[in-house]
Amino acid sequence: MRIDIVTLFPNMFSGPFDESIIRRARDRKFAEIVIHNLRDYGLGRHRVVDDYPHGGGSGMVLMPEPLFSAVEAIKGESPIPVILLTPQGRLFTQQVAEQLAAYSRFILVCGHYEGVDERVREYLATDEISIGDYVLTGGEPAAMVVCDAVIRLIPGVLGSPESVRDDSHSGGLLEYPQYTRPQIFRGWEVPPVLLSGNHAEIARWRREQAVLRTLARRPDLLEKGDW
Repeated sequence: MRIDIVTLFPNMFSGPFDESIIRRARDRKFAEIVIHNLRDYGLGRHRVVDDYPHGGGSGMVLMPEPLFSAVEAIKGESPIPVILLTPQGRLFTQQVAEQLAAYSRFILVCGHYEGVDERVREYLATDEISIGDYVLTGGEPAAMVVCDAVIRLIPGVLGSPESVRDDSHSGGLLEYPQYTRPQIFRGWEVPPVLLSGNHAEIARWRREQAVLRTLARRPDLLEKGDW
């Protein structure tokens, strides 16, 4: 998989993408992340990428010309999905991550300032995604979240396929409680069923705990009925 990211702040990605699972996925050629500086496509000698909004208002708006130029240079004639990261987009969920993981390549466009010229939404972006009902200073942190959630779904990136299947939200439920050694810690014991060796009973207990935890913490997930 290849993910292209269009951003005004490319240095923001140097740390998060050089650590942990994403670093290993890149080193093992499961994923390629290419960062593109929008300023390289800016207008004039000063590489301008933004301007005041028509009709007045506070802040600056990203101009269409640099964004169109950047994305068109990246994708060429290929029908690559172009995803605009914006608070106005559809909510990013585990299911959306699974949809993106099915692509061999897509482009993430990081918004900034007061947003982007509306013609970018209408004629350039093929999808719009928001990682939550709040506003960030730019789309860069959202791009990191999307990349992390998607790349870990690529077959072979995680050590075990069960790691993905048992994740919270993957099956519509929150994940069941997990325990490791020691068996007793400060008087708190691991549930005996997990030590029984009875895999059918363990599976039943985990399913029950997942339902109970979801009911207590996220009952809205149960109401969707997709689990």
